[in-house]
Amino acid sequence: MSSALTQKILITFGFLFAYRVLAYIPVPGVDTAVIASFFDSNGGGGMLGMANMFSGNAISRMSIISLGIMPYITASIVMELLAATFPTIGQMKKERDGMQKYMQIIRYSTIFITIVQAFGVSMGLQSMTGSNGASAVMIDPMLFTFLTTVSMLTGTMLLMWIGERITQSGIGNGISLIIFAGIVSGIPTAISNTINSVNTGELNFLAVIAIFAIMMLTIFVIIYVELGERRVPISYSRKTIMQNQDKRVMNYIPIKVNLSGVIPPIFASAVLMFPLTMLQSSTNEYLVAIADALHPGGVLFNVITFILVIFFAFFYASIVFNAKDIADNLKRQGGFIPGVRPGNHTKEFINEVASRLTGSGAFYLALISTLPFLLINSMGASFYFGGTAVLIVVQVALDTMRKIEAQIYMSKYETLGAVGL
Repeated sequence: MSSALTQKILITFGFLFAYRVLAYIPVPGVDTAVIASFFDSNGGGGMLGMANMFSGNAISRMSIISLGIMPYITASIVMELLAATFPTIGQMKKERDGMQKYMQIIRYSTIFITIVQAFGVSMGLQSMTGSNGASAVMIDPMLFTFLTTVSMLTGTMLLMWIGERITQSGIGNGISLIIFAGIVSGIPTAISNTINSVNTGELNFLAVIAIFAIMMLTIFVIIYVELGERRVPISYSRKTIMQNQDKRVMNYIPIKVNLSGVIPPIFASAVLMFPLTMLQSSTNEYLVAIADALHPGGVLFNVITFILVIFFAFFYASIVFNAKDIADNLKRQGGFIPGVRPGNHTKEFINEVASRLTGSGAFYLALISTLPFLLINSMGASFYFGGTAVLIVVQVALDTMRKIEAQIYMSKYETLGAVGL
């Protein structure tokens, strides 16, 4: 392993360690004992359990990063939708200087969303009491609202900065790795809670085996589908082959079954968690009824999740996969798909193949995001487990491994280029 790769890995671990330290810094003026008791009695596998999983157990400690990286993801979703709707914004994203402005707008939008969510959380905390009637807020309500908003805004901005620094200087996508680290950090607690539930008789041992089997099956399905791809064959003219006889010419176009990756479930979770956070802090009976109807264990929540995942799968696949560029590059290189004319016919053929795969991939993502959670929740699990969590963990792990392998191969080529064979 080269020193450059080692340095990138150490930088990544260093920033992730800083992220985990932030998860233990509570919001000023809050009684963490009241929060812990409330979470133990109400968290479980519901909305709080799902939000706590994505935040790396920061909500159960009412940390300054309780909102996690979700405001940034929500802002990114809005900008992606605007870029797809308005050509001016889409063009801005493609240009180098425009991309900097595009990212700046996302950062400012993140600040706005974080302030709104932090204000809602502070209002909800002021109405929260423990089992003995003690209030969750130990200082003046006005001062608490101000401190909560400022501290949570600071925490989210730090997470956004950490994610960008990992992407630039470390290994892998920083935002995905932050979510990955948050989910993985909750595994020991989930195992401990499950053992305690079995010991106290709250959970049957056979149910634990069934839960474990569902988890393993979910992981196997995810790995199998994520590694699956359709290879569209390519042929090259004799002239092209002769010109590239000393180079490796790819003889197929790999099109993944899941073109959109892990983004659709993350986007769907972010879209649903934003209104749920606001609704949970309300005391209005109608808004509370809506929040109860959107409970993650309920049918409505999972139906909406299913629809949103399919929508974002098609939407994001249309952004990341450009059949026209592939067809143009293929024609420029003297390649063609057997039986398909170069140019527009090739673009239409590739689009048709990608659309069929996206349909299958979207249905797979929607099932993975809802079915495992419904099955495990019905067995009385004391922790939140959804296919979204496993999908994120497996996807990020595979992506990070590929990038590490790419760095290793690159360092080998650089060494060969310097010393020769």
